[in-house]
Amino acid sequence: MNKVLFSFGHGYCARALAARLLPQGWRIYGTTRDADKAEVLRAEGVIPVLWDGDDLTAALHEATHLLSSAGPSEAGDPVLARWREEIAAIAQHLTWAGYLSTTGVYGDHQGGWVNEDTPLTPSTKRGQLRVKAEAEWQAIPGLPLHIFRLAGIYGPGRGPFEKVRQGNARRIIKSGQVFSRIHVDDIAQALEASFTSPSPGSAYNICDDDPAPPQDVIAHAAELLGVAVPEAIPFEDAEMSPMARSFYAESKRVSNRRIKEDLGLRLIHPDYRHGLRALLAEEG
Repeated sequence: MNKVLFSFGHGYCARALAARLLPQGWRIYGTTRDADKAEVLRAEGVIPVLWDGDDLTAALHEATHLLSSAGPSEAGDPVLARWREEIAAIAQHLTWAGYLSTTGVYGDHQGGWVNEDTPLTPSTKRGQLRVKAEAEWQAIPGLPLHIFRLAGIYGPGRGPFEKVRQGNARRIIKSGQVFSRIHVDDIAQALEASFTSPSPGSAYNICDDDPAPPQDVIAHAAELLGVAVPEAIPFEDAEMSPMARSFYAESKRVSNRRIKEDLGLRLIHPDYRHGLRALLAEEG
């Protein structure tokens, strides 16, 4: 049977998934708004589809699997705003559909633990928009939808090493603040595991085993690079953009038990220490 993935907003996470699927013979369509990026995707083996220039209909009807990584705006989910009817038309024919959301939907729990059954009480606008987008996707009849709530993402070219090397890393200290995070390779393997064990209607937290204060991650990255650990700055004194400050409005520890029990996942990078060491080793 042909396996065809249609990927809306084919970005960082979807490209990591594609790297796992293409050697297995998958056919992958990925949307992009950028003609230059389309050529990058083509070189990686993905069939690029220009969001504003190509007709997606034929490729959508070829799909067995559908993934959306596109974030919502005040106007709602951009994919559904434009392609809801087409997606509804193919819903019954899809084997699997996935929507990449965020653990921000849970809101602030003052460092306490949350899981997939925790009520969705986001305190930021971004989180509120994600809750609405999740509901929009869930409302499509017959769609075999899986929701993946991603913690803070890091991986090649994205994470604390870049900030430390550029000299703009800051160790901002806010008492009791913890974040969960996840290496992009573990996002990719979680999605692939869900392909193998589909459970439409399920939601999964994708995060590692070790929620940690952000200043600890920056310090560890600096130590691995052999450079001075950035000076600590109290949260109250830190100059930050409104978006950066909003990340500190919520503190929680996110449970990943479901991906382990239901998907049989064994994390490649169970904590940020392992993940950062691996990234440095990959650089040679």
